[in-house]
Amino acid sequence: MGMRSQWVSTIKNNIVKLQNIFNNSTLIFKKTFIFATRTNNVTMIQRIQTLYMVAVVLLGAVLPFWVALWTDAQGIVVFAKNEIGISIAFYGSAVLAALAIFRYRDRKSQFVLNRLNMILNLFLLGFFVYRSLNLSGETLVSEKGIGMLIPVFSIVFLVLANRAIKKDEDLVKSVDRLR
Repeated sequence: MGMRSQWVSTIKNNIVKLQNIFNNSTLIFKKTFIFATRTNNVTMIQRIQTLYMVAVVLLGAVLPFWVALWTDAQGIVVFAKNEIGISIAFYGSAVLAALAIFRYRDRKSQFVLNRLNMILNLFLLGFFVYRSLNLSGETLVSEKGIGMLIPVFSIVFLVLANRAIKKDEDLVKSVDRLR
């Protein structure tokens, strides 16, 4: 019994400590991400579009190198790291999304960077469609990998991010009209 009560009191003390840390912290979560560098200088990264753009960064920088793009007729599995042009396009998409994340103060340039990223992903998707049409006409069987769909998911996340950016921009404009 003594060991159990000591364990319960330790947990209660840790919970109280965590509550004090949370109450005194400068990190606030309320439908927005706020990353505080100092207590007086708060840097705000805009709401949900940050999550969408982080998803694009992960889709462009990490996933294509783990997921197969296609398998040749000889049985060779092709990843993005095997094709230099494809890997540059994926890294370019990830870099554009990361730049857009850190351009949170200038929503118009964030919007434009996301549009450029969509165009890059459309070119990448077009290349994959062209490649898959060439693969399907072979006499030997070759397989298309799930990695060919990464640009589609990236485009969807970028469209969602642009919608959220547009919504924020409209909100700021409406507040400016009231002043």
